[in-house]
Amino acid sequence: MGGGYHDGYATAPAGGLEYRAGSHLRLRTHATYGFTIAEPLGEIDIATAGEVRPLLDAVTEGPAPTLAVDLRATTFFDCAGLSLLSRLHNRITERGGRLYLVCDQPLTLRMLRIVGMDERLRPAPTLEAALARAS
Repeated sequence: MGGGYHDGYATAPAGGLEYRAGSHLRLRTHATYGFTIAEPLGEIDIATAGEVRPLLDAVTEGPAPTLAVDLRATTFFDCAGLSLLSRLHNRITERGGRLYLVCDQPLTLRMLRIVGMDERLRPAPTLEAALARAS
């Protein structure tokens, strides 16, 4: 992690940014292999989802954004997280881009399956597997 948080932001590893949303979530963003990677670390709930929404909007501006959301370090995920992912998917596809989802959490995968989002988002268990779908 960088040298402390200023206005919620710090420098993250790999030259990206890290944002602290309250005390229960950090969101790291960085670029690799031409993709933007967003890694939420901690809890995605109604309070934190609202805080990170503008940050995710910022990294998906412009035409054809490509974003991979890596949920492997997410410790809590509820309907606010589902709403956030659905909104993000719609925003990206409307701009001609692509959203890749990385998730190996059984409860989160079950929630995605129950609401039918697993078909749309096609979660992969690793970042490499998700990004391989781009080719």
